[in-house]
Amino acid sequence: MNTEKVTARRLTAEEVSGLGLQDAIFVSAGMGVLPLDCYAPAFLTEPGKNFEGGSFAARTVFGEEIHVLPDNAEEGGIWIADKAGEEIEVLQSAGVLLNLALFVPSGNKESLDSLYAAARDAFGAGVVQRWSEEVVAVPDVKVDLYEEPARARKNTNGQNRDRRALDIYPTRVRFLEPSEGWKFVAELHKEIVDDTPTI
Repeated sequence: MNTEKVTARRLTAEEVSGLGLQDAIFVSAGMGVLPLDCYAPAFLTEPGKNFEGGSFAARTVFGEEIHVLPDNAEEGGIWIADKAGEEIEVLQSAGVLLNLALFVPSGNKESLDSLYAAARDAFGAGVVQRWSEEVVAVPDVKVDLYEEPARARKNTNGQNRDRRALDIYPTRVRFLEPSEGWKFVAELHKEIVDDTPTI
């Protein structure tokens, strides 16, 4: 766990109410049921003046939303950088979590293990981890993906189609989301043939 020492001061509820959305703060880094004895960089979800009693809501740079009662001695409170304050441990936001869907032609256990070993060599054995693995046989075929209105009028003959992506494998479609009010239509890929006469 990478942390850095930051000199900061704990704010009272009255001081927090004067903060805006751009003010960088530190809140407890606990994630769900996982308590961490350190802090995470964060920002308020609304200007402090909008909170009338109750708790203040902040979102950490890791996407966690946390509700804090600044004056509650049993909670971590809300902190702000201040050279006259005390040292606290703050998580560094240097990592990136990648959710990958990999297509391996003629994939078998040996090729997947080779791919995993190469990733561990490139990034470090302690960095690359398999959190979950789903091995699915997929056809080696490409599709053209279109968007069209979810409630299209009859006899429009596909005039409203908007080409979203070309040459896409069918398994990738489930990782994409259509625009609001639109739906995906996948068709077997057709090569574009340019039959413009040439001289």
